[in-house]
Amino acid sequence: MRITLFGGHGKVALLAAPLLVRAGHEVVSVFRNPDHTEDVAATGAQPRVADVESMDTDALAELLSGSDTVIWSAGAGGGNPSRTWAVDRDAAIRSMDAAERAGVRDYVMVSYFGARPDHGVPEDNSFYPYAEAKAAADAHLKASGLRWTILGPSRLTLEPPTGRIEVPREGPGRGDVSRGNVARVISTVVEDREGTAGRMIEFNDGDVPIEEALAR
Repeated sequence: MRITLFGGHGKVALLAAPLLVRAGHEVVSVFRNPDHTEDVAATGAQPRVADVESMDTDALAELLSGSDTVIWSAGAGGGNPSRTWAVDRDAAIRSMDAAERAGVRDYVMVSYFGARPDHGVPEDNSFYPYAEAKAAADAHLKASGLRWTILGPSRLTLEPPTGRIEVPREGPGRGDVSRGNVARVISTVVEDREGTAGRMIEFNDGDVPIEEALAR
């Protein structure tokens, strides 16, 4: 399978790419800064320098030509509302439209735990632009013709991955999750498209093996 991974130099993507490569996939990892080429190449993915913030839908469709799956793990990183709108909402939406245009079937979005139109974040909160941007991008993906999965990891940590998570249904919600476990969830979702397509999966670190937690 040919996978295009946006946000290729992000902490989660750098952990996910080797898992996908080891599973036998051809991974094209997209990132903005050419200084990061060696870091990305070390994951086994094919480095691709591209600025998704400035690329239009046609350029993105050309980049995605031949891909089977898109993974969106890109983001502006907070701190600048205008860039948050430009990357986390606008560029993400263009990538979805481009994926459909390029004939891509599957799209996996890395969102966040609690992402939804009624997210409840007040407008004077610095997190508000991100919450709004993600709500818009997730809604666009759900309305697309792509076979989508939206992942909602909780607060990210740098703890070692355990391979175990919880997918809350009721009761306590958002907690913490290691970036390594997020990478493993991404890899598992790619392998189980039939079982995870059309789902928004919110998760924390937990006690249940990832495959089992996602199957419940």
